[in-house]
Amino acid sequence: MPGKRVVQLGYGMQGKASLVDLLASPGIEEIVVTDCYPGFEKDAAALGDPRVKAVRVDASKKEELAAVMTGADVVIELLPGLFALPVAQTAAELGVNLVSAMYLANPGEQDPARREANLRELARIDAVMKEKGKTILEEFGMDPGIDLVLGRKCLDGLDEVQAFHSYGAGFPELEAANNPIRYKFTWSVIGVMRSYLRPAVVIKGGKDIPIKADEMFSPANTHILDLPEMGGPLECFPNGDSSHFAKSFGIRETVKDMGRYICRWPGHRAFWEVMAKSGFLSDAPIRVGNCEVTPTAFCAALFGSQEQFFYGDGERDVALVRTDARGLKDGKPWRVVCQVIDKRDLSTGLTAMQRTVGFPVSIGAQMILDGRLEKKGIVSPSEVPFDEFMQELGRRGITWNREEGPWDGRMEP
Repeated sequence: MPGKRVVQLGYGMQGKASLVDLLASPGIEEIVVTDCYPGFEKDAAALGDPRVKAVRVDASKKEELAAVMTGADVVIELLPGLFALPVAQTAAELGVNLVSAMYLANPGEQDPARREANLRELARIDAVMKEKGKTILEEFGMDPGIDLVLGRKCLDGLDEVQAFHSYGAGFPELEAANNPIRYKFTWSVIGVMRSYLRPAVVIKGGKDIPIKADEMFSPANTHILDLPEMGGPLECFPNGDSSHFAKSFGIRETVKDMGRYICRWPGHRAFWEVMAKSGFLSDAPIRVGNCEVTPTAFCAALFGSQEQFFYGDGERDVALVRTDARGLKDGKPWRVVCQVIDKRDLSTGLTAMQRTVGFPVSIGAQMILDGRLEKKGIVSPSEVPFDEFMQELGRRGITWNREEGPWDGRMEP
């Protein structure tokens, strides 16, 4: 893939890992990286690679987005979630390939009319990209991303799927979980806050069970995952719309129990249940003296101002992706589990979260550039060639394992 031009939108935590990975590819001639934070150009220049060109872009201005995306062989999008759909729309208008780590449509959208409008818009974008012979690889980070790739592999190991549970989580190693919330941030603090007040849907007994945003951390919606390799039990909470993914995987007619979960060390749940039910995760502004502030922004600023909620030089985070499919194979009860566990690389400083989000988007872009990902239109991670993608992760030190055997009939996680 000689002489290729890549545009990367966003140079935050995950963007730094993506750029490092792109620079390891000799076939890429130019990488235009964009952001708008103070000192951004200096940070990019510090890499000392002449292929990197830093351009200050306000992503809220469509004309600036279009100008920098024009002529790209592929665009990597690592912006806050609200920009995912506008960037996809711009990619369709320009006819350029796109890889995004985000959901193109807000998974927490509760208004039926807006949700339906989003689906229609995605269908339109898909048709335009197919007509132009271009690809949008969506949701291609860790969760969503690696989880959907592994999920497809698990499901393909069964003839009929009756239960499916998946986990995507980042948290400190046990010895680094040394602050009051037993968690440290490896991505946008306010992004974490907002993900903690998002409604979910699980499937139980074949029925969709909606979970209100402020019930995410209730004991009734929590279960324990005890993996020996983690060194202790993890609390797991529902995250996202399982029914949506059941349909996209083609298993909605047979699956009886299904959930998508995040994991944290014990104690995290109780703290955030109180915070959510007390209004600390609301985006509705309140007046404090002469100022208006949202509780979410206040919480993000408070956590973000304290070193105890971030990793020290010798501390490591863990990224866990686990998919657990149960059902029938050759008429017999069977279970297939696929799992990725990654930890911070102390030699580079890249966290496990940076590696498992930044590396996949870079790999996806390179697979589009060299023709290994040929499908056009909007492409799901579950449609990416499994062996080639996992081999690429393996070259970067991210490995996976698979276990399968007889299933005892238990549906619950």
